[in-house]
Order: sequence, then C-alpha cells, then structure tokens
Amino acid sequence: MLSFFKSKPKLQELIPDNYVDIHSHLIPGIDDGAVTLEDSFRLTKALQGFGTKQVITTPHVIQNVWDNSALQIKEKELSTIIALEKNQILIPFRAAAEYMLDENFVRLFRSEKLLTLKDNFVLVEMSYINPPIQLYSILFDMQVAGYIPILAHPERYLFYHNNFEEYNKLKTAGCHFQLNLLSTVGYYGEPITQITNKLLQKGFYDFVGSDVHHDRHIAAFEQNVKIKELTRLEQIIASNQFFRIDG
Repeated sequence: MLSFFKSKPKLQELIPDNYVDIHSHLIPGIDDGAVTLEDSFRLTKALQGFGTKQVITTPHVIQNVWDNSALQIKEKELSTIIALEKNQILIPFRAAAEYMLDENFVRLFRSEKLLTLKDNFVLVEMSYINPPIQLYSILFDMQVAGYIPILAHPERYLFYHNNFEEYNKLKTAGCHFQLNLLSTVGYYGEPITQITNKLLQKGFYDFVGSDVHHDRHIAAFEQNVKIKELTRLEQIIASNQFFRIDG
C-alpha cells in the first residue's frame, strides 16, 4: 500500500554544504567532550561529512568543574589545529567558549576579555536544575560590558517548559537563542522536542549548533526529525552564515 504521508528527512539531510557550526566540544581533554585527539579527528571529520565547512568549538567554562581559562583554551585550540592539519583534516577551526551564567562568569567579563563566537557575541548556558537567582542582572551587566548573549539550548531548561512566558522575558532581556540540532530528533526526550517546535513557531531561535560531544551525538544525525516547523528550522540553520569567516 502506498503511504499518503511523506516521511520527514533525516537531520543530516538538512545540513547545507556551507554550514558553520558554532557549538561543539571537540578540543580533547578540556571538558566533557572529546577525550583524545583521535576523538577530535573522528568527530570533526563526521561533521565535515554532514556539510560543515567551518567549526567554532566551545569548551565549557564552569567554576569548580571545568575551570578553563581563555589562555588554556587558546593554547589547546592551537595544538588541536596543528594535529588536525597533520592528519589532513583541513577545516577552518577555532575556539570560543560556552560560559556558565554564574558569579564566576560575572567576575570574568568584568576583569578580562571573553572568548566570543564573533565580534561581541558570547555563548552562555544555565544549570539544568534551575536558573541563576540573579539571571537578569547578569544578562544586563554583560550587555553593559559590551557583550551580546547567545543562550545555548533554551529548549533543554525543563524549568521553563511550564512557564513559557520566561522565554519571552529572556528575548526581551536581549538573549539570542541557539537551538541544539539534536533536539529536533528527540535525542533529549519528547518534551524537549515539543518545546523546540513551539519556540520555532514563535520565531524565537536565532542560530543552531550541533553541541557534539561524542559518537552518540554524531549517530543521532541519521535520525529523522520530529518537528513540524521544517521551513523555519532550515532558515535558522542558514542564519549560521553570520559566523562565517572568509579567507
């Protein structure tokens, strides 16, 4: 029997051949992403295979968990680039950071230059348990300091799912939203996929990221997307061209 329902595409089929990935954990031994250089090679080549043409990898900066300094990240960035090139993995590769919104982050942006995705755009995240008490004060102060926050994977903060108005408040407070691509295939669970679709419907997302840490994330790109807002998703994926560096 012929089906009257067209199956949704695999996630990897939606990645254009000029895609710029702005969220991943590919530098080895620096956080909960790649452990070895071999991991870095394999994950980076897999992203290339999906159509990724440039990578901005984003090690965690979390006090007392991943106490990565800007200097440490840049040193590891250089050694990783050299290793990639020696192994004929030729792709523009640079590092920024994914900063936890906490008191340490406030100290950092007040005392030193943050690692940005581009210009003054900074990738930030929250605890999955609860938002920081001074969240809106932190967001305001970092913008006064000249930075623009891009909030990583807002769909994954379960404490907002039953209080959708908070997403409106975050947008009003100046946050750009970055969608984790794997949220569209149900990797993190059905409730997160549902919120993803709702945020897409509202036009809240600005950019996307793979947030690749390991091989299981790569494998999930072969799954079919589960969201309805495919056109909006493709538009947001294309918006990552903003971070492209030519030359």
